[in-house]
Amino acid sequence: MDLQTQAAEPSQIRAGRSFRVEVPVRWGDLDALNHVNNTVYFRYMEEARVQCIRASGMAVGAGQRNFVLANVSCDFLRPILWPATVLIDVQLHRVGRSSIEFDIEMSVKGEEGLCARARNVIVGVDANTARPSPWTQAELACLETVFPGTGV
Repeated sequence: MDLQTQAAEPSQIRAGRSFRVEVPVRWGDLDALNHVNNTVYFRYMEEARVQCIRASGMAVGAGQRNFVLANVSCDFLRPILWPATVLIDVQLHRVGRSSIEFDIEMSVKGEEGLCARARNVIVGVDANTARPSPWTQAELACLETVFPGTGV
């Protein structure tokens, strides 16, 4: 097996650095109470995950590998109002054989305190079989570029 296809062993990840995404709140993100609708928080997380994976150099939805969301949870701590810019910090929590767990924190630029805390799990699946497939050494090296010093 070469470096591109060799399956990697699951690693124990040390607490690592965050990858930050800024997302402007749009008027259409609001609910009847003029808060960002709770469903929109999940779209913000999706945007952060996709940007994080793209920044790593892993191909999203192309080639032999796809990514699926296996689990997502969110604790809503305080409302986000318009106008605002949401800061989304993605931290690598754990890398499994074919999964990645992210801890996500959302806050508003220029304000103190968190608005939401979340956990997201994605699974890498084979594009042909739609079955989970182990991360390769090359994919783990890509993650290390976004989360340096985490020991991926």
